[in-house]
Amino acid sequence: MAVGLGLVISGVATYGFLSITKRALGEDLFAPVSLLWFLTFILAPGFFLPVEQEVGRALAHRRALHQGSRPVVERAAVLEGILLVTITVVMLVISPLLVTHLFEGSWGLFVGLLVAFWAYALAHLTRGVWSGTGRFDAYGVLMGSEGVVRLVFVVVLAVAGVKAVGPYGILVGLPAVAAVLLSRRGQHDVLDDGPDASWSEITPNLGWLLVGSVFAAALLNAGPIAASLLKTSSAENALVSQLSTGVIIARVPLFLFQAVQAALLPKLARLAARGALDDFVKGFRKLLTLVLVVGAAAVVGAFALGPFVVRVFFDSELSRRTLTLLALSSALYMVALALAQAIIALRGHAKVAVGWVVGMAAFVAVAAIPNDDLLLRVESALVAGSLGALVVFAVVLRLMINTGIEPDEESLIEAFEAIPLE
Repeated sequence: MAVGLGLVISGVATYGFLSITKRALGEDLFAPVSLLWFLTFILAPGFFLPVEQEVGRALAHRRALHQGSRPVVERAAVLEGILLVTITVVMLVISPLLVTHLFEGSWGLFVGLLVAFWAYALAHLTRGVWSGTGRFDAYGVLMGSEGVVRLVFVVVLAVAGVKAVGPYGILVGLPAVAAVLLSRRGQHDVLDDGPDASWSEITPNLGWLLVGSVFAAALLNAGPIAASLLKTSSAENALVSQLSTGVIIARVPLFLFQAVQAALLPKLARLAARGALDDFVKGFRKLLTLVLVVGAAAVVGAFALGPFVVRVFFDSELSRRTLTLLALSSALYMVALALAQAIIALRGHAKVAVGWVVGMAAFVAVAAIPNDDLLLRVESALVAGSLGALVVFAVVLRLMINTGIEPDEESLIEAFEAIPLE
């Protein structure tokens, strides 16, 4: 429940930050800031969420054996350091392309991307420690306080009349560092000495998790970035900004889904610990039914109220068609994500990676089809990508359940953390 509350606070604060930024900067200046947001949450969860998952799993295993946690965290920190340096070097090499094609010439936003990448490396490692040691109250504080800190500072910028995009870009990632520090308050004896950790202890599934996480995050955030790359003139910046606000609104059910998952985790873990596969399947079916109902309600709500909501919260205009298709893609993605989590719980990491790769391939294939309507081109690609991944996962999960593979508590922690969403 602590994690669920933290996620709800984080979601509300995120919408507040983006809404205030949009109103403070205006349509054109908001477009590159929104692209920084989406690019951040391709890179950060894509590369560091798997580390969080593996740390959580390894620490949960050690906790069950009453073994110290420090060696695992030290190994994971070295692994994260390698990822950090490698991806940072790549970003520096391609920085002129990023600044020119995504950030409208703003090097301040590129600095914001680097800051966010390093800040979320720390945040994901910390979240893995909190989940693996059973400190879900600290996990919830980390999630919720990040959003609150970001919201407070964006209000300060807006009231001060700041119109430069750089400071808003820094606020995308820097609050994650403050959240880590706040989550450590009251937490004592977190790490203790234990047997040395081998690389295999934290990397048995890391390769497949990395592939799956990067492609899942890319599919979730690809819409506005694809629109920016496919636009034919700067006059279409407004379309990119409008699409960004539509994607943000369409994600509301995904935040609710995270909170529900957090509340259900203890029950699913108990079922897994008892080896109760039949009860696990029944519980998952109930969750899937809830996801389908929420997804359907989101699509209907987007059709009926979407234009009004976008106008009120983001002072923007989007057609009913665009909002409905974005809500449909988000609903399909949510169902695919639930299926993927069940597959991870059954230790099917490689199969999840394949599913997200197929989904991203479907997105690229449809986006490559020429169309004068830029928004329709991207909307259709998002629907196709989510649907492609969903079909793969549905077939795979059916086959795995029929084979009688049982989940365990460690695999459930990995499944719970497999949401590439901030």
